[in-house]
Amino acid sequence: MKPIQELYPLLTQQPRKVVITTHQKPDADAMGSSLALFHFLKKFGHNVSVISPTNWAQWLDWMPGCDDVIDFDFNRKLADEALNNAEWLFCLDFNIFHRTRTMTQQLKDLTCVKILIDHHQEPDEASFDYGISDVRKSSTCEMIYDFIVGAGHSDKIDEDISECIYAGLVGDTGSFRFPSAHAGVHKLVADLKSRGLEHPKVHENLFDNFLENKLRFTGHVLLHRMQVFYEYNTVLVAIPKSDLLKFHIKTGDTEGLVNFPQTIQGIKLVGLVIDRDEERKWSFRSKGDFDCNTFARKYFEGGGHYNAAGGRSSDSLEVTVQKFKDAIKDNKSLLQ
Repeated sequence: MKPIQELYPLLTQQPRKVVITTHQKPDADAMGSSLALFHFLKKFGHNVSVISPTNWAQWLDWMPGCDDVIDFDFNRKLADEALNNAEWLFCLDFNIFHRTRTMTQQLKDLTCVKILIDHHQEPDEASFDYGISDVRKSSTCEMIYDFIVGAGHSDKIDEDISECIYAGLVGDTGSFRFPSAHAGVHKLVADLKSRGLEHPKVHENLFDNFLENKLRFTGHVLLHRMQVFYEYNTVLVAIPKSDLLKFHIKTGDTEGLVNFPQTIQGIKLVGLVIDRDEERKWSFRSKGDFDCNTFARKYFEGGGHYNAAGGRSSDSLEVTVQKFKDAIKDNKSLLQ
């Protein structure tokens, strides 16, 4: 994989047919980085399409350009046309193709130039022609900002790009409370503010943009589905499919739920599992020196960051919950 810097002079040589894609069920960082890059590349006359492998949360629909994003599962014909004609493929906020679900094989088979911009551990660098993978970065949105500035085009950062980048920063740093919110992140935000960013608008769209059922669902889950294991400084939240149906939960309505138990004094690890149709989806958060990435990779076919990771299981909810309980016993010394 060649350094991303070698791509800089190619940005202005000639218009290209470009596809930007990200991981399934994109969050604020995935969608924000994709749309920020979308707006940036269009300024040079490139023909740019953003393709999401799946649908996304409705509370991301406010993002500038979101109306133009193609849902691969929903509009396969349009997505296939863009992919088959692509000269450049940007892969953002994921570093191995299976994170794109049903797009996996198609992306592997493409012969166009493939470019990686991501901050997760253990990238599949051999699958990309150009790229950068940096786990020290707070978010992929921070890396898109670096890409724009590094290429010498900071003058192209307008209101739309600023809002998209800021949304991803807020999402992946937990509103700047995670250790990943290093000094450079705050300098970045100051730069966006100097360019006219109205940050209250972004916060309102990200956090004050839900239906009543989500709040009631959150209360129900914390009251009835949360187990605290003080001997392991761990919280487990297991959500059955019946809860999703009862409260009419849609994509994105469980976003951020895993963070609530972290407010309990002394808790080092939170595991949240949701019973989806095809699999059980895990989210992990930790504080201090407990490595979520290693934990997720070892026990739940997942990975991510040191203090935030995800995983999956084909087992039933009951079986995968028991595996989690066994796993925290195995890690008791690290959780105390």
